[in-house]
Amino acid sequence: MPRLPRLLLMCLLAACVWARDPLAQRIAHTDPAKYRRGRGAHGGAGENQVMTLLDNQSMNTNLIFVHRGLLGPKSGIGHHYHNQMEEMFVIFDNEAQFTIDGRTALVKGPAGAPCRLGRSHAIYNPTDRPAEFMNIAVGSVKAKYDATDLDDNRVDAPLDARPAFITMRLDRKLLRPAEAHNGGQGTAQYRRALRPEVFFTNWAYVDHLVLGPGTSEGRHRHAGVEEVYYVLNGEGRVEVNNESAAIRKGDTVPVFLNEVHSLAAGAGQEMELMILGVAREKNNIDTVAVR
Repeated sequence: MPRLPRLLLMCLLAACVWARDPLAQRIAHTDPAKYRRGRGAHGGAGENQVMTLLDNQSMNTNLIFVHRGLLGPKSGIGHHYHNQMEEMFVIFDNEAQFTIDGRTALVKGPAGAPCRLGRSHAIYNPTDRPAEFMNIAVGSVKAKYDATDLDDNRVDAPLDARPAFITMRLDRKLLRPAEAHNGGQGTAQYRRALRPEVFFTNWAYVDHLVLGPGTSEGRHRHAGVEEVYYVLNGEGRVEVNNESAAIRKGDTVPVFLNEVHSLAAGAGQEMELMILGVAREKNNIDTVAVR
């Protein structure tokens, strides 16, 4: 049997995923009732609560997982490193001590810190209240997870006055007007918070987007990139191919290769999103408008 061209094979694989998971079933909902309680991972202090929104079979590209949960007071994820994947802790409120390569600094949410291949990282919540957090990982090999613990919970770690590592801020003050964003209606507020050169894997970008009332992101597709939309605040609707679904705060929407997709804020509502892009091939990033 002759070998199929690579692009055709990828399209067939994507089509299988679409057929398996209609849009409404594909959307993952943050639900604190489903959080699993446990000791801090990788030798971390205290107790955290976590659920899996997406796993390593959720996408065609090399997304390993998207986890959502709470870092408990005086709790965290211990110092460890990865040789096969890149990971990012994100806090949506409160503040936390982020460690990258043994350097630790206090970072106020909403913010995150990517950890590149072969680097070590940890996070610790030194406060007396929980911190809403997310943990995202993209591998250099599909579905390949690896970790080496360093037996260090980072409690009482010395702090730098400023982070000596890359951070991502989900700060609305940094957003800029984007008229007819991707062919949509009205003026969105948009920023690329992390660019492709930050990552060694095929993790392509992290975007921050706010759609005001009556504003939309237009219909478009990516032949080389899959995206994950996470609703930070508000509510609205997402359209993927010929399907449409309501989404709200805490929802996670995976969008596969070549799927035509768009977003619109709800009536009288605004919708704020974090968008994760994972490329099929490194630096192969494209956007095609669809009328």
